[in-house]
Amino acid sequence: MKNGRGNGAVLTRAERERAVIAAVKLPSQGRWEVEESLDELGGLTSAAGATVVHRVVQERQAPTPALYFGRGKIAEIGETARQTDANLLICDDALSPVQERNVSQALGIKVIDRTALILDIFAQRARTSEGKLQVELAQLTYLLPRLVGQWTHLERLGGGIGTRGPGETQLESDRRVIRRRIMQIRRELEHVRVHRRVQREGRRRAGLPVVALVGYTNAGKTTLLNRLTGSRLVAADQLFVTLDPAARLVSGDSRQPFILTDTVGFIRKLPHELIAAFRATLEELAEADILLHVVDASHPALEEHMAAVQGLLRELEIDDRPTLLVLNKIDRVHEPRAIDRLVEARGGVPVSAVTGEGFDHLRSTVEAALRRPGGAVTLRIPHGEGTALALCYARGRVLARTDDADHVRLEVELPPSLRDALASYRM
Repeated sequence: MKNGRGNGAVLTRAERERAVIAAVKLPSQGRWEVEESLDELGGLTSAAGATVVHRVVQERQAPTPALYFGRGKIAEIGETARQTDANLLICDDALSPVQERNVSQALGIKVIDRTALILDIFAQRARTSEGKLQVELAQLTYLLPRLVGQWTHLERLGGGIGTRGPGETQLESDRRVIRRRIMQIRRELEHVRVHRRVQREGRRRAGLPVVALVGYTNAGKTTLLNRLTGSRLVAADQLFVTLDPAARLVSGDSRQPFILTDTVGFIRKLPHELIAAFRATLEELAEADILLHVVDASHPALEEHMAAVQGLLRELEIDDRPTLLVLNKIDRVHEPRAIDRLVEARGGVPVSAVTGEGFDHLRSTVEAALRRPGGAVTLRIPHGEGTALALCYARGRVLARTDDADHVRLEVELPPSLRDALASYRM
């Protein structure tokens, strides 16, 4: 998003903004929970290119409607900002447009919330045209209700030839332009969805199962994909390095091939604007035979990260997909029994995407899950279509076979992806 919203000065990226990060602790929250969320907000702030100079937590029964924080705390933040030369306040929770405007006016600096910060990171990291469209859609959806605060200095047009009558405010004009652009982006993203649907149908016809990586941001999904597929996608120890989806073939060693897809990492309080904008990308997850839920086994907030991912999968209505837990980064766990206890409690496959430890076991576990058949179906396959017949024997479990002059009739148990690929032969 563009810098300069609110009353703060416009800065270039090179000048590196100085930020105060702040949160309100409600009675229902533990102090550790708020501090952990602020730690994450600090990481997001650094990822966006700013420096955290101070952090603030206020305990309240509820946020105030006008300022989110109490007036006394706003005065304290203002004094801290002056002492530290801070020019940016970042709130850990969503601010209403009114709260954002009021706090900015009270402090005399730019004010944003966690949502705007994540959108800014996405805007910096998006590389493909699809990714840029998705981010722009999310930004415009977020910006639309906030236009009022940006145009308070403009008055209704009036006076002179051609301007009499109701006229049109700059605010109304901008809203109209933004809504038009939102509709245009949605049309373009619909073409993306159609293209992805064609790709998925092609994979189904080929009978290749699809395994999708999901997990908290920076859990190591891209490094894991690189290790399994031999790819060289960009991976780094940073939040939201991967925004654009990738699909690669996993094959070799006479083992069952499958498509492995990587998607954007999840995070607590992921903006709803982003979830809506990235639906075309996240639809890939709904088509997967198996989800690999990758977690950072060395992270102290492991349980919270897993809960956040499960919550987002529920929101996307794909939490019913078969899921295999992958405990990544075991090379960073220095207590040997810690991983054993985690496996005992949660199940899953411990691996290190950096060293390759545990990857043979992971590959075997994925293949076993892909071979797990569903219910039996009856197929009628022409003699000349040997590929379909071979798929049934290679990846299914044939229960009965009857040959006639032109066709082979099979009763066979098939994994979900193959059931779709062979649907045209069903009786």
